[in-house]
Amino acid sequence: METKSENSSEMAMLPAPRLIGLGALGWMAMLGIDFFLHAGLLAQLYTQPSPFLLPPEDAFRLIPLGYLSFMLLNILVLWLMIRLEITTFQRGLSFGLIIGGLIWGAMAIGMLSISTVDPALMLGWFAGQTVELGVAGGVIGSGLSGTPLRRILMRVIVLILVLAVATIIMQNIGLAPTVVIGG
Repeated sequence: METKSENSSEMAMLPAPRLIGLGALGWMAMLGIDFFLHAGLLAQLYTQPSPFLLPPEDAFRLIPLGYLSFMLLNILVLWLMIRLEITTFQRGLSFGLIIGGLIWGAMAIGMLSISTVDPALMLGWFAGQTVELGVAGGVIGSGLSGTPLRRILMRVIVLILVLAVATIIMQNIGLAPTVVIGG
């Protein structure tokens, strides 16, 4: 039977390419959910002018900064999961949901206290970003349990494709508006 210290040393010795791959896969899953969230479920909230939000053209141009922030959060989740020895999909999902809820709950409350943000938008961000970190935790937990990266990659690709198709369907049947940039 493996002791906790033996498991800890194995976790600390994971090869860098595997850790980078896990981080990339968790981040990719977050991006797929983010696209569905903002281009689909919350899209209507971005169509009204707001003193809180940038104009669509500026916001679109700055999307990479938002994605960079997700990468940093994903790295935090990966690092904490290694340290806490969270090594299954289920435990990773639970951990990611808890961390996501705490981080985004605190941010939502803080933003509501100092800005003109629409409470519905803040609630959507809180829920969506919590789910994003939960799924990232599940992906990372799968990888830390030894699931081959190729299998995780296939699952993440399927998730992204399903969410992209669902978003496009929502836009085509009028459940989510399409935003025209520069036109």
